[in-house]
Amino acid sequence: MTLFSFDRLRQPLAPALVALALAGCALTDKPKTEEPARTDTPAPAAAAPENPVATVRLITAQTPAVRAYRKLGAEAIYKKYPKRIYRGRIPPLVYAVVVVETDIDAQGNVTNVTFSRVPSHAPEVPPKIAELVRAASPLPNPGKLGAHTYVETWLWDKSGNFQLDTLTKGQRSR
Repeated sequence: MTLFSFDRLRQPLAPALVALALAGCALTDKPKTEEPARTDTPAPAAAAPENPVATVRLITAQTPAVRAYRKLGAEAIYKKYPKRIYRGRIPPLVYAVVVVETDIDAQGNVTNVTFSRVPSHAPEVPPKIAELVRAASPLPNPGKLGAHTYVETWLWDKSGNFQLDTLTKGQRSR
């Protein structure tokens, strides 16, 4: 009695596998195009695109120096708006959570305010926060850290008072 041998199966398949591999290479090869004839006249300048692509903003990595500045920035905002700070632990279902990206220059002046997280149910909150941040300018001088993007999470209560994540007292369980 003879057992089934895979060698018999492999022999007829080998040429077919080679043919398939070569056919796959032909599909991925780029068609060759002829180079345009060179002329002595310069090519016309390319027109600027009608819709330029927005520049990419780089968020500063959260190094110890950046975290220390984040605390200074939060303290400055608290000092500017002492009556707007939500005292104690914030309610478990805070009205809005907004992540704010504030671009500051080397002197701490606010140059731009954008949002990476906005609440869809509270569209009125981000513009209010942007106004507060701009009015708090200049923030503390960042020193050696220089110009960067100061990122802070705002916890906004229905009353219009807020806490910043960096200095939050936490949330109540009920």
